[in-house]
Amino acid sequence: MKRLLLLTCILLFIGCKTKQKAVEEKRPTFSVTAPETIPSDLKSKAYSLGKRILMTCNTSKFKPFTTDEATASVISNTTQERLTKVCHKFRVKYGDFKDIYLSEVLKNNRDGSYTFRYKAKYERDFVTKELRVTMDKNQKVSAIKSTDWVDKFN
Repeated sequence: MKRLLLLTCILLFIGCKTKQKAVEEKRPTFSVTAPETIPSDLKSKAYSLGKRILMTCNTSKFKPFTTDEATASVISNTTQERLTKVCHKFRVKYGDFKDIYLSEVLKNNRDGSYTFRYKAKYERDFVTKELRVTMDKNQKVSAIKSTDWVDKFN
């Protein structure tokens, strides 16, 4: 009976270790890439699409993404209604949007995508905002996120 209990505990322990490794393997691994090594057309596309999103806050007009510019999930999630809600909050809190400045580029070593980290400049600069634009290997926007700036990417 003791042997059976010991064997069960060992098998349970091994099973838990295997699951933990599987979860770790799915996490993307990022490496900081020098902006000079990124193709200029990819950098300019990420900049123009990111700026287009934030300029919506100043103009209240948004030109929807095309299938050549963004993935289907990004196209469906960036609607005029959603942007209007976010832009209203941003304009009240930070004022007019001015521009974005490339701060860091990270490469996802698993899928080959690039995450461009921009510092966003607003009229009121009591807090630094960040815009993350992720471009997949097909040079389409696969994710856009705005958050408060932190020096370390996570």
